[in-house]
Amino acid sequence: MDIRNPSPGLYNEDLAPAKERNWGTFSIFNVWTSDVHSLWGYYLAASLFLLCGSFTNFLLAIGLGSLVIFALMNLIGWAGEKTGVPYPVLARSSFGVWGANLPAIVRAIVAIFWYGAQTAAASSAVVALLVRSDAMLQFHQNSHLLGHSTLEVICYVFIWALQLLIIQRGMETVRRFQDWAGPAVWVAMLVLAIGLMVKAGGFSFEHGIPMDVLLEKTKDAGVSGQPGSFWALMAVGATWVTYFAALYLNFCDFSRYAKNRQAVTRGNLWGLPINLIAFSFVAGITTIAAFQVYGEVLLHPEQISAKFDSWFLALLAAVTFAVATLGINVVANFVSSAFDISNVFPRQISFKRGGYIAALIALALYPFAPWEGNAAHFVNAIGATMGPLLGIIVVDYYLIARGHVNVEALYHEQGEYRYQGGWNMNAVAATVIGSIFSTILPNFTNLLPAWWGTFGWFIGVAIGGGVYYVLALARPRAKAVVQAA
Repeated sequence: MDIRNPSPGLYNEDLAPAKERNWGTFSIFNVWTSDVHSLWGYYLAASLFLLCGSFTNFLLAIGLGSLVIFALMNLIGWAGEKTGVPYPVLARSSFGVWGANLPAIVRAIVAIFWYGAQTAAASSAVVALLVRSDAMLQFHQNSHLLGHSTLEVICYVFIWALQLLIIQRGMETVRRFQDWAGPAVWVAMLVLAIGLMVKAGGFSFEHGIPMDVLLEKTKDAGVSGQPGSFWALMAVGATWVTYFAALYLNFCDFSRYAKNRQAVTRGNLWGLPINLIAFSFVAGITTIAAFQVYGEVLLHPEQISAKFDSWFLALLAAVTFAVATLGINVVANFVSSAFDISNVFPRQISFKRGGYIAALIALALYPFAPWEGNAAHFVNAIGATMGPLLGIIVVDYYLIARGHVNVEALYHEQGEYRYQGGWNMNAVAATVIGSIFSTILPNFTNLLPAWWGTFGWFIGVAIGGGVYYVLALARPRAKAVVQAA
């Protein structure tokens, strides 16, 4: 739809409702192949496998978690398909035309952290390949810069720059890239799994990893109980759901281009529960086979591929994993942070410029590498910050507005979503209260038990959404008519 006389501070062409909606089931499906099939996705799945104690427990926890992910993505995806607007614009309906900058900036900050983490993961695959050379290994071990080896810094900057080239031609190029990059990693995954199974002498569901090794590898995950216990499985499911916390918010950045609601639902069905379970199955099998072959727990696929005798197989694995990780970075992090930053300053910052700003910040963060450490802890700490935002947006869209959004009013300063000076204080209050319990108390104090952080995202969704619903009933918003000359 065309927006008549939008307020300049709320509109640019990138933030406008989507005009071309040609993404079918396959393109939506490949949003998820690009998001899941990455080094970080594999690393997380392999890490969670250790917490499950058995392959059956792993598939059960991942399977149930994947169904929850599917349901939540549909809620946001349907809203994006119906309205045709990106996440920061949709957030204006619940936070206000200016208040939406709050969830936009929070999402942008998280996206930038993930952008750096995924770039580092992709560059590590290149490093693992290069150090097969004795000369490169010596250089890697003896030359250091910015707290990393000089080789790591060079590879990080190379991958960082390569990603910027992909985004140059806009969202349609992103779609074509993900249509190729997502499926490509299955080649590397299968090569990795089959090659290791051949070396191990066959297929096995029994990992044979001693309990003392499992306890050592999972000691920093913040989970009470030993691997395979009820609470360990609950933590696995919760962490798997939380891993997608950022995309629950900004999936509408992609579903807005969908042909219809059916394309969103079908793409989500194949891309989430079916694809997630299959991907996790292969990750688990690969972890088992790697332990049987090498006698050690290898959670990073580039660590496994680096041990291959064949240069060709090592090169194939490194390139495809790096490319797939670029796919998730472009889809999940570059796009979202670009829209979010553009939303704050639409007159000065376009979609591309917003992405460049995010990329530069991620580059500046590299010396500090805040993403290094335990995978589950990083995922839960980062994801928890977005729980209250999702709770508020879903409650407002489905329970308060009953699925109706005045799209034109989203672009008018004096319209229906002005609230109090452009801010919906109900949403702000709910965000603050939810964040106290989901993020601040568990991560910056010792007032709550250790397990609380594992479920912080869920707590944030429940408290943020619940508080907002109560406040919205107690202080309902006044409806205004859009004044468009």
